[in-house]
Amino acid sequence: MRYAEVDSSTPVITEVSSRVEDRFCTLRWRWPDGVQAVCIHKAPAEAADSGELPPSGMKLYTREEYKANNGYRDRLDDIGLVAYTVYARLADGTDTLLVHQRDGANRTLVSAGKARIYYSIQQKKSLFGKQKTVHMTITAEVPVSKEVLCYVKKRGGFPASKEDGVLFSFVQDFAAGRNILPPIEIGKEDAVRIFFTDGRKYGLFYELVPE
Repeated sequence: MRYAEVDSSTPVITEVSSRVEDRFCTLRWRWPDGVQAVCIHKAPAEAADSGELPPSGMKLYTREEYKANNGYRDRLDDIGLVAYTVYARLADGTDTLLVHQRDGANRTLVSAGKARIYYSIQQKKSLFGKQKTVHMTITAEVPVSKEVLCYVKKRGGFPASKEDGVLFSFVQDFAAGRNILPPIEIGKEDAVRIFFTDGRKYGLFYELVPE
């Protein structure tokens, strides 16, 4: 299987549209004359397409299936933005060609929603000591990399942002479900809050919710 580049006579996929309902995405597009099957590729939107080789993991979908189902229906088990690319499939003797449309007209982006990350912070003061113990719990709907979250310590009040205090990284990834973190010791006048390390980036995929 290899790419066929587009010229004036190459059939191309156009008018790709998507609709998401109840965690299912329905794709529709305009079929070019003479094309009886396509290959559909699904990937996170940030995954770059090098254009050198056809990507792996594609699904073959025929024109007859499309007519019977009034489109292509796929379950969204992902989070964040998902890219669907529909390649016209051509036969060239014994080889299979996929039409590589560099204009992106055969591609659409779909929002698969955000996974929730719940967090709890409990602080326990000792009666006469100069420190207090902080217990943090992270409850995630999906596995979350340690690079996604950080915690910030500030003296005299709760930090308003990850720049408002001293930032600390987590040392382990978070499994789906409840993650009870080792307690930490901070000063009596200190307070701790959890933030995204990059809100613009990770806010597309996750929602951070206090418990």
